[in-house]
Amino acid sequence: MAEDAPAQKRSWRDRAVFFRLFVYGEPSRSDIALLVLGLVSAIASGIPFPIMSIVFGQLVDEMNSTTCNVNDTNGDAYQASINDKVLMIVYIGIAYLFLIYIYVFSWNLTGERLAQRLREKYFKALLRQDVAFFDNLPAGEASSRITGDITTVQQGTSEKVGIVINSLAFFVTAYVVAFIKDPELAGMLVSLTPAYLIMSLLGGYFVQKYFGRALESMTKASSVALEAFSNTMVVHAFSANARLEEKFIEFLNPGRIAGIRKSIATATQAGLLYFIAFSANALAFWQGSTKIADSVESNDSSMTVGATYTVIFILVDASLILSTVAPFIQSFDAASVAFTKLKADIDHSSAIDGTSKDVGEVLPEVKGHVELRDVSFCFPSRPDKPVLQNLSLSCPAGKQTAIVGLSGSGKSTVAGLATRFYDATEGTVMLDGHDVKDLNVRALRSHISLVQQEPCLLDRSIFENIAMGLINSPAHTHLQPILTGTALIEIAAAAREGQALSAAALEHGDQAREVVDLVESATKLADANVFIEKLQEGYGTSVGSSGNLISGGQKQRISLARALVKDPRILILDEATASLDSATEMRIQRALESVAVGRTVITIAHRLSTIRNADNIIVMRQGKLVEQGTHTELLAANGAYAELIRLQNLNVENSQEGTSTRSASPVTQITEKVEPNLSVTDDVPDKDETDDTPAAQESKPKETGGVVDTNRSFASTVGSLGSMFRPYSFVLVLAVTGAVVIGGTYCASAVIFGNVVGKLSGCEEPQNIRDAGEFYGLMFFVLAIIEFFANFFSWSLFGWMAENVIYKVRVLSLRAILEQDLQWHESNDRNPSLLLSLITKDSNALAGLTGSVVCTILSILINLFAAIIMSHIIAWRIAIVCLAVVPLLLAAGWMRVTSLAQFEERHLEAFARSVGITVEAVNSIKTVMSLSVEDEIMGTYRRSLAAPMREITRQSAWANIWLAIGYGLSNFLYGLAYWWGAKNIIAGYYSQTQFFIVQLALLVSSQLWGQMFALAPDVSRAFQATRRLLNLLDLGTTKKLSAPIELLPSKLLQSTSDVESTANAREKVDDTRNGISVSLKQVHFAYPARPDTRVLHGLDIDVKPGQFAALVGPSGAGKSTIIALVERLYSPESGTIHVDDRDVAYGDISFRDNIAYVPQQSVMFEGTIRFNLALGARPGHEVTQDELEEACKLANIHDVIAQLPEGYDTHCGPNGDRLSGGQKQRLAIARALIRKPKLLLLDESTSALDAESERLLQDGLEKAAKNMTVIAIAHRLYTIRKADVIFLIEDGRCVEQGTHAQLIERSETYRVNALNQTVDG
Repeated sequence: MAEDAPAQKRSWRDRAVFFRLFVYGEPSRSDIALLVLGLVSAIASGIPFPIMSIVFGQLVDEMNSTTCNVNDTNGDAYQASINDKVLMIVYIGIAYLFLIYIYVFSWNLTGERLAQRLREKYFKALLRQDVAFFDNLPAGEASSRITGDITTVQQGTSEKVGIVINSLAFFVTAYVVAFIKDPELAGMLVSLTPAYLIMSLLGGYFVQKYFGRALESMTKASSVALEAFSNTMVVHAFSANARLEEKFIEFLNPGRIAGIRKSIATATQAGLLYFIAFSANALAFWQGSTKIADSVESNDSSMTVGATYTVIFILVDASLILSTVAPFIQSFDAASVAFTKLKADIDHSSAIDGTSKDVGEVLPEVKGHVELRDVSFCFPSRPDKPVLQNLSLSCPAGKQTAIVGLSGSGKSTVAGLATRFYDATEGTVMLDGHDVKDLNVRALRSHISLVQQEPCLLDRSIFENIAMGLINSPAHTHLQPILTGTALIEIAAAAREGQALSAAALEHGDQAREVVDLVESATKLADANVFIEKLQEGYGTSVGSSGNLISGGQKQRISLARALVKDPRILILDEATASLDSATEMRIQRALESVAVGRTVITIAHRLSTIRNADNIIVMRQGKLVEQGTHTELLAANGAYAELIRLQNLNVENSQEGTSTRSASPVTQITEKVEPNLSVTDDVPDKDETDDTPAAQESKPKETGGVVDTNRSFASTVGSLGSMFRPYSFVLVLAVTGAVVIGGTYCASAVIFGNVVGKLSGCEEPQNIRDAGEFYGLMFFVLAIIEFFANFFSWSLFGWMAENVIYKVRVLSLRAILEQDLQWHESNDRNPSLLLSLITKDSNALAGLTGSVVCTILSILINLFAAIIMSHIIAWRIAIVCLAVVPLLLAAGWMRVTSLAQFEERHLEAFARSVGITVEAVNSIKTVMSLSVEDEIMGTYRRSLAAPMREITRQSAWANIWLAIGYGLSNFLYGLAYWWGAKNIIAGYYSQTQFFIVQLALLVSSQLWGQMFALAPDVSRAFQATRRLLNLLDLGTTKKLSAPIELLPSKLLQSTSDVESTANAREKVDDTRNGISVSLKQVHFAYPARPDTRVLHGLDIDVKPGQFAALVGPSGAGKSTIIALVERLYSPESGTIHVDDRDVAYGDISFRDNIAYVPQQSVMFEGTIRFNLALGARPGHEVTQDELEEACKLANIHDVIAQLPEGYDTHCGPNGDRLSGGQKQRLAIARALIRKPKLLLLDESTSALDAESERLLQDGLEKAAKNMTVIAIAHRLYTIRKADVIFLIEDGRCVEQGTHAQLIERSETYRVNALNQTVDG
């Protein structure tokens, strides 16, 4: 009992949360008016039927008189009197129908508008948070909140609320009428009301408790899925599907258990609700019959049978009506839990709000002097690990300051503090002598442009991405209408159609033309104009999700153009040219030197050739400044900087360096991929990084249109669902039996009711009336007990099956998506957010066809058929006329379901697109903040939902006509039943008992049918989602849906049917071999997203076993494409690719076990360092601690990990954001080395490392590479100078090959690039 008080207190609080929800999010006057209208009309609609019960009582008196006294002379008079009352029922029914329509329309629209307000408020709240907030909020969690949680709120705040208010109004009005007619009997029955409240509050407490746990579990699992979908190239390169699936299951399984417990709590709540309702009926029959018997016995004319009937009937019906709200209560509880979690993020106070325009000082003029005074800093996620320690440095206005040092020394943190992504833990960050904490954040960032170490573009056109740099530019405020409207989208669309950018801008006026001029000037400065103009769609080219449709170098140049377009006072370049070849880098460097005059430039670099002309060079180590000065001064000092220079210098005249000694230090060099810029041709986008999956899977079914096709026959859908439920056949039989019992009890109650009312007649003897009341009251109590157990077991078992089936669907959906090839991922505008919605939104919708909803629908259908059969047996003449209403009920239900399905199908893409915008903003939050484009992104988000929100009112008005008809027809059915029943009783065809059995059976059926209409949105969404999910599962390798889920590694070992399977023919690795061979012959290839733009044109490359081979060439030449083809992440259009003398286009993918891949941008997943490293292990192999440490020592990262408080169990954060770029890159190398591969693929894998870290890495890589082939893409020629063979790639062809020394002799461009990278002298 001690626990009940807090539980009830919390339940009251939760209920209060639910009611506050309706006025949350600054509703407009029309929203409030709609809410009031819905409330008033819902209450008003609950009043007519109880009032009509008075008429029903009078009709009973009339029928009693008819039964007792009817003869040939008075039959017409009785019929006329009954007809008058039936007409009154019809008139009231018309008013009732009108009120129902108003309230279901009002509440439906209220729910939709509330959901939209919540979406905007939640997204707006996310955009105002500081960077530290996102350290603990992965994009997957944000996506889950904005799809799953808000959908849950919408479902719990729509027409279901109106229906419950209507039921409560009915209940209250019924008791008012009862007290007027018979206060003593009503007083007995009202005593049960507290039981309703206690049951509702206690049940709601447990439902909310377990639903909250299930929600949290799904949110965490969603993050795992989104990261996997966003990095499918890495997932498949390492065959990491199984380990990520295990992690997904690890987070998902607690949610399944919580869901089952929630189902039991809901079942208990529903069972008790029905038990109380039926017990009330038993009490009513017993006491009512006693009072009527007393009245008949004493000839008391003041107490008529009709008056007592009114009380009994209306309270019985009120109890039944109230019990039918049971399926809706859990929706309200779920909505409260979801809203509480949303509100926690919305109410989170941000220490640094970049969206506020009123907080903080706005400097009238900014010169650009940045200074740090005694600054210490720790990341909020790792407060015990200092990044900066008492750091003081100055970046004078108008000068170029360079910051260099080891990876992890705090260089990028300085940039983050200057742009106020974070605030210093101690000390002061100053701008022109002002503490940045005192300045308006948005205004501060308006003077700064930042190019990040990992460039981030939004999923828009190149033109739009660059123009976004102008949004927060003080000098371009007059362009805001163009920049924040739809003009940029329209100009980009015109460019895609082949129209010149300048011509397209003319249609939008001089401001648009100015934007175009600024964009074109910026692209020239960033050396991006050449490759953009050669793209088929030019500036209108979409860069794809995260910019993955263009190469890393192209992304970096676009990012640089975006930074330069607003002509900032302060330009911060954080490894801004790391992904560029030397020739391009030098051209950009010259352009930057010209534009740098008069502005502050802060350059963070590892490639020291880019900063030798800086006015001041600051050298950092472990968060401290160790020396500073000009290039010449630091060389003369012969300190840390001079050592870095010596390590990085490349002596191109020494021909001995051209001869490769495999034992010398080959792989190290490899790891730093270098890519000399041999040509300026940059015409082909070379997706240096893409998210993808394995290669061609000829056996996979093809799907058409949309993320996943929704075309699937009803029979196929039902058959597949049947397969899923087959393992639970016995449980299903028990659950269905329970539903049958529930449906049957309604008919049983009608039989009891009819017999009781038949006995409540003045024609009967008083003792017979008492006996009948006691007997049938007892029967109703027996029904109450049966109802409790039937509801409890049926709801529990259906809920148990639902949670298990949904769990299986989610796991198999993740598996099926990760099994698809890169071509599938890039087709039909698919992106990670859309794919995630299949696992979150669609699998949640699947619950609409399972659990309590199925139990409710099944029991309603059983009741309908049972009522039809029973009424025909008892009184077919009455039944057949009343059943004329049934086709109308069926038609109304069908129209509602189809209209909802069509609306959802029309706007599915719009809703998915809006979620994609949210996920993208969270993943790119630093870019969003630095550009201060929060308002623009919010505008884009609103526009993405404009079409469905415009149509929602019309759609709601149309769809809810059918819901109103479904609920309103019960009154007309009642009037018809009384009119036709009276005729048959007067004619002597049937008795009063037979009439009342048929009447109540059909009335309850029609009322329940209306309840089923309220569940139509859930059913409609569920059926569409089910078809999509089943079509998705058809694409996967798991064909037997009835089988239990097996762990992926063992499953793969048994399967040979799919290319993604690791067949049982998986070969054992021969550890004695010295690497494996790689050969590409006449390979032609174009990416599926751009089939008209060919990347490779008859490429020929041959790498011998054990060789260290390098790929160099300009950005966009096709180098990363070669690695993707070797991994068989794509299939070539023509030509052959052999790995280890085996054509990779055929057979399984077991050859990948011998390959390890280090991507250009080091991908880390949410989880510990240990988990991320283990992803690199061969399938089925559990990595030991010794193996982890060995790989990390080779990658020169073990000492860093050992210094962390939690060591290898340290969490990396979302996307590895808690680690520096260099640390992530070394972890990526360690992850590759864990596999002990025979072929190591390195794609710019050391671009984020300083020269000293590279040197330390060389020894480890040299040891690791003794028994492997290495293929490295590189821009730093120093790292590949000892390669056995260097392939010069230009325009998708190998134009030259040889050793470093040979290429120095034969290729002028190669020699020039090498000279460009020399820093001394």
